[in-house]
Amino acid sequence: MMRNNALKNKGRQDPTHVALPAVYITGDKHRNYKAFLRFVKKQKLTRRDTIVILGDSGFNYFGDRRDDALKEKISQAGPAVLCIHGNKEQRPEEIPFYKQGRFLGGTVWYEEQYPNLLFAQDGQIYTLAGRDAVVIGGAHSVDRLFCLENDRPVWEHEDVSDETKKQLEAILAARGNRIDYILSHTVPYKYEPREMFLSNCKKKKTGFIPEVDKTTEKWLDKIEESVYYRHWFAGHYHTDKQIDKLSILFDTFVLLEPENSSASDDGADENRLYRQEELEGADVS
Repeated sequence: MMRNNALKNKGRQDPTHVALPAVYITGDKHRNYKAFLRFVKKQKLTRRDTIVILGDSGFNYFGDRRDDALKEKISQAGPAVLCIHGNKEQRPEEIPFYKQGRFLGGTVWYEEQYPNLLFAQDGQIYTLAGRDAVVIGGAHSVDRLFCLENDRPVWEHEDVSDETKKQLEAILAARGNRIDYILSHTVPYKYEPREMFLSNCKKKKTGFIPEVDKTTEKWLDKIEESVYYRHWFAGHYHTDKQIDKLSILFDTFVLLEPENSSASDDGADENRLYRQEELEGADVS
């Protein structure tokens, strides 16, 4: 059971907060949005609300009309969707028709025809329910060889780059190594849910490689040890598990409680995408 006084899980809303924009966090979707759409309908979420997906949304998986059909369907569902980068999707900054904008205080990537499907940029800080959250996307694919041998999509830049790691360290250091939330795709090495690992990863016929690159996970260990944070959310492992102050999410939707629960509705316009052309001469941070 996930317990934290800043969180409410399983999508339960406090009726005193229904007038405020809601922010939920959930795990990988891999193009399967049946439960997502049921949740949106049940909670009566609107464009004022936001759902954060912790990687592998599946929106940029095939790179063809199949992706467009999924984006069209989910964009019409209602809430803004803020996607962390996973390891099973193309990075939006490498797709020519994506544009940059601002959303909840941080830089995002988006397509004009789907303005509520937003892709977070690694190292950016976003304001979620009145608190600051830093984003660290990417991971190494354990089945990369299998995908290559079976003509399945793979991407060169699936993991977080060394340059981004250095930038993120500097950003956190400038804040005194304090942040409310850390949102990542994978987890610190010491928190890996090893019970979820593939038991047959050494079998050559599966294409899984036993010595998976753990550079990012071990780097996240250093971040976890040096940064004071309120809570850490991650996906990637297709399980729902609580370890200390870290929540690995898959099916669960976690509601972030607003920092000031008695706040008025004056900040509703903050939960919107600011297009690049609107930023000139405007302070939207």
